[in-house]
Parts: sequence; structure tokens; C-alpha cells
Amino acid sequence: MRTTRVVSRLAVATGAALLGLTGLAGVASADDEKSDAPTDAGTSFRTATAIRPDQEATAQASTGDYLYWAFPVDTGQRATVHATVKLPDAAARHADATWQVDVYDGLRRRQACRLGTPTRTAAQDAESVSLSCSLRTVRAWSEQWANDPLPGTYFLRLTVRDLKADDLGLPVSVTTKVTTTDAGGAQAVDGSLGEPLVPGAGSDKQRPAAVTEPEDGWAGGWWSSRWLWTAGGGVLAALAGVGGYALTRGSGRPARVPQGL
Repeated sequence: MRTTRVVSRLAVATGAALLGLTGLAGVASADDEKSDAPTDAGTSFRTATAIRPDQEATAQASTGDYLYWAFPVDTGQRATVHATVKLPDAAARHADATWQVDVYDGLRRRQACRLGTPTRTAAQDAESVSLSCSLRTVRAWSEQWANDPLPGTYFLRLTVRDLKADDLGLPVSVTTKVTTTDAGGAQAVDGSLGEPLVPGAGSDKQRPAAVTEPEDGWAGGWWSSRWLWTAGGGVLAALAGVGGYALTRGSGRPARVPQGL
């Protein structure tokens, strides 16, 4: 029937539109200001250098330094930190060295890596070493006793372990980058924080210069892709109702009512 074909086409078009909207919601915005990429690193939580997601930062340092960067992660996002260290010439080194990245939230609680290689040993003749750490999905709300990742400022710390004393102070070049993905509505929870976990929010003296926020501002925990699927489900239900009616009403003339009833 013509009505059935129209309803089917509307359903297909609606489904395609929903998939397109969901894809757009999860695409991270590109960084258009490459010239502003940081070229140094902090040496403590308070002096951490601010970086934005998908922004590549570089730094020149000495082996043995503690290097810090800070970046924002919002509700529903999964962040992965990447760090590559270009090592000194092999002739200047005396032994293998173990490098490590750690990630802390706004309360300086160390966050576990669900994926990646946060610790790696570089051989004495290695030219570089690459590290990574993928965090758990940031939740909008959590119990006070839990160590769940919450929206706010996160800190990346890079350091070297198990280093021979003779290799302290040798120059290294470091490249870091943070990438984020949207975990989707399946990870959404009810409730939200009053404010994101930003260190020193009430004091300029304790507030690190690295404090940043997402380009579109903090989500506040109210938005997730569940809204898209809820609205889409309502539309599809309405279309199904129209289609069901068109299929069951019949195309012939209504039956005559017997006389005398």
C-alpha cells in the first residue's frame, strides 16, 4: 500500500538522522590554534602546564625531572594520555632506564589505567620510549568513598625510575598529547557534581595556572546521548503506530450493517 511505503521511508530516514546526530555528538572538536601548543612543562601540580585535548605539547628537560601537564576531562569522556621521550645519545648513557606516566584527578587522586602501557623500560641503546594510559569513563557523580574519575582538571606526570645515578641530568625531548572519546549514554548516571573538580577553585593563590575547561564549557552532567535515543524512540513508536493502523484498517468498502438492527 502507498501509505505503508511512505511510513517505511520515513522510518528509514529517521533512523539515518539519529545515527548521524549520535556520530556528531561524539566527534571531538579540532584544535585550530596549533601555534599555541605549549613548549614547556611544569615541575609540580601547582605549576603544571595546561594543554587541551588533541593538542600536542613539547618540552625540553633533564633526565630525572618530574614533568607535569594539566588537561580537562568532562562527563562521559574517556581520556588517553600519550607521552614519547626522545632519549639522549646511547654513548652518553650507562644503563637501561624505566619511564612512567601517572594520571591524577583534581583531588590529586591517582587514577588507574584501564588500557595502555604506563611503564616501560628503555634499553641503553634505545632512541625513544613511548607510554600511554587510558582512563576509565568520567562519571557525572560518585559516592564520596569511591575513587571514580569525575569531571574536572586532570594531571599527567612523567618521570623516570630505576635510573643509574650517572645518567641524571642528561637532556631529553618530550612530546605529550591527550585524546578523548565520548563513551555514550550507556555510561551515563543520574546525579551530578555541584562543580567540577578544579584545584583551588576558591583561591587564586592556590589555583594553578594550568586550570582549563572544555571549549564548550562543562556539561554539568545533564546531557548524554540517551536524550537522542529517547527522542528517536518516541518518533519511531509514533511511526509504528501509523504504519500499524494503515496495515489493519483494510482497503475495501466498510461492510454493510444488516437492516433491522
